[in-house]
Amino acid sequence: MKRKLQPKPETVVPAEILEQAKRSISPDRLTPVTKCSVCGAETTMASSEPLCWVCRRLKISAWREIEQQMPAQE
Repeated sequence: MKRKLQPKPETVVPAEILEQAKRSISPDRLTPVTKCSVCGAETTMASSEPLCWVCRRLKISAWREIEQQMPAQE
């Protein structure tokens, strides 16, 4: 018995667009990676402070917590 030949799946995204997308994420275009000054995780130099996204979020949430406590003390 022979199997039926499966029809080739239709490509949704043209090959030119796929190739362009692959070239856009090439390693030479990536930002340099540094270490977080708090936990040592990898971070990009997108901001002025060398913090990873987790430490940055913790810092922001700590600021908000302090701001909420200030009026209660007055």
